[in-house]
Amino acid sequence: MKKIGIDARLYSQTGVGTYLKNLIHYLDKKELKDDLFYIYLMPDDYNNLLFKNNNIIKRKVNYRWHTFGEQVGFAIELYKDNLDLMHFTYFSYPILYRKKFIATVHDLTPLLFKTGKASTKNSLLYKVKYFFYKIILKTQIKKATKILTPSKTVRDQLLNKFDQSFKSKIFSIHLGVDNYLLKSKENILLKNKINYKFFIYVGNFYPHKNVEKLILAFSMVKTSSKLLLLGPNDFFKNRLFQLINRLKQEKRILFINSLTTEDLIYFYKNAEALIHPSLSEGFGLPLIEAAYFNRPIIASNIEVFKELLGDNYLSFNPNDIDDIVEKIKSFIEKKPNKFDYKNIIKKCSFKKMTDETVKIYREVLNGN
Repeated sequence: MKKIGIDARLYSQTGVGTYLKNLIHYLDKKELKDDLFYIYLMPDDYNNLLFKNNNIIKRKVNYRWHTFGEQVGFAIELYKDNLDLMHFTYFSYPILYRKKFIATVHDLTPLLFKTGKASTKNSLLYKVKYFFYKIILKTQIKKATKILTPSKTVRDQLLNKFDQSFKSKIFSIHLGVDNYLLKSKENILLKNKINYKFFIYVGNFYPHKNVEKLILAFSMVKTSSKLLLLGPNDFFKNRLFQLINRLKQEKRILFINSLTTEDLIYFYKNAEALIHPSLSEGFGLPLIEAAYFNRPIIASNIEVFKELLGDNYLSFNPNDIDDIVEKIKSFIEKKPNKFDYKNIIKKCSFKKMTDETVKIYREVLNGN
């Protein structure tokens, strides 16, 4: 019986955490008679997670990403388990680990947008952090037996940034709609609290998400609808809050923090449209979620969004505030017919992603 490890230390984080939750959820439902899976979890997740599948084994590791402990302690734990294959699900991994592994590269945003604005550290610490990011990522890509990406866009970016010789070992597998969204119901009580029309943005507020330009653009649009920014309450949100106050838009542009899954479903189902102005993404989960709930999408004309949605959304140049204004106005005035998302939802599935990932595990173990 082969032993396969999965690095799930970021299980409770946003972004990568959604990927891990769904990968492990659907893995737990599969028949795994020929393989043992070792799931490496931080202490809180280790204590809270239970698996029904007897072929899935929990391992508790208290080594955070981007630390010296990860580079030494985590590597030692992996060697102890004598794995046949390890899956590193994030770019930060122990470079001292020399056994067979595959890696998931979710995006190249830190390479494509080296500004330092997405870091709360001073400029020197940011440069040190960026230097090690490049070394670790390059080492991971070079040493991995196979590399998984969530889109063809990230696959092409990897080949352009690094080496075309890696082409044969990079596989793009689309993500899907979070299973927690699929099985939950909307919080209809929010109807009593939110008695106005609204657009939504869903995601975090890092600079590459370009929410600042969205705020500037929406402040120029005359509409009774509000813009709701659904995301975490953090440093970057507070910076944007100051901008909203300077523009005197605090009654039109509102932050919604501490959302439950049921709350999020309500906002998706009742929004006029999702607006997503990002400059860079590895995939675009909010777009697929909005499509699942059959909501119109107004978003950046970046490559990954075009890959996912084709012509099934209203696109704008994310660097041009006037174009963002124009597209929002156009949507309000013309109310374009709902787009056809059926084929998009069929091809974007976390269950399919898990099946394809397990297939790749077995191909590697069989020497393919």
